[in-house]
Amino acid sequence: MPNSSPVILITGASSGIGEMTARLFARRGYRVAITARRLERLEQIASEIRADKTGTAGGDAFPIQSDVSDPASVETMVKTVLDHYGQIDLLFNNAGFGRLGWLESLDPARDIQAQLNTNLLGLIYCSRAVLPHMIHRRQGHIINMSSIAGLVGTPTYTIYAASKFGVRGFSQALRREVSIWGVQVSTIFPGGVETEFAEKSGSTKRKTGISTPRWLRLTAEQVAEAVYRLARRPRAIAVVPWMMRYSVWLNNMVPGLVDKIIERRFVKRERGL
Repeated sequence: MPNSSPVILITGASSGIGEMTARLFARRGYRVAITARRLERLEQIASEIRADKTGTAGGDAFPIQSDVSDPASVETMVKTVLDHYGQIDLLFNNAGFGRLGWLESLDPARDIQAQLNTNLLGLIYCSRAVLPHMIHRRQGHIINMSSIAGLVGTPTYTIYAASKFGVRGFSQALRREVSIWGVQVSTIFPGGVETEFAEKSGSTKRKTGISTPRWLRLTAEQVAEAVYRLARRPRAIAVVPWMMRYSVWLNNMVPGLVDKIIERRFVKRERGL
């Protein structure tokens, strides 16, 4: 008897938000295809999901190694998932990382090109690869991971913000392009999240960027829950936590004031001026 459970494909699933999203969706009845560069870690997560009998789908997980910044790798990965499951109902474009620092100090290849390749181009490649399948079926949902940095630009986040603002624009354009085919596109904008991001960002014990207050920070599990809610009730955008909307509103309504506050309280101090 064919398995009627929906299939979610999650990129960047070897840790953090991607891993927690895979575990959550598996417990709630989805078959999960998880992809990242670290195959050994993916296999461990998949094994743990299969062993978790608390969900309704028997913990169905399929790990596959890929590099989202490589279009050929993405095409192969999507084909492999379709060969294995026969369908992709939901794509969660989660793969991404950040390297923070003053623009003049960033390395063009390691810090600039790599971020754009993974955070923006990788997301575009994955969306492009699954679209023919979703259009053919006249259904599907793509959820793209942006960030509050995709709505509010702050110093030392220049390239990360560029990639996440790009996700925002791409998602809006794609949503309007494919809605006629029954394909939905959503974008999620989390605030600060306690994940491996800090370890990969180039941050040290010394503050290198404007950080989210501890009481406003999210866990990876909380973001995974927000992704699940978005999958159940699709909408164009979701900002989490909801209080971060005030930051966005302030940035849009009085940008000059925000400029002055950031300059005086962060830039001058960090630059030693």
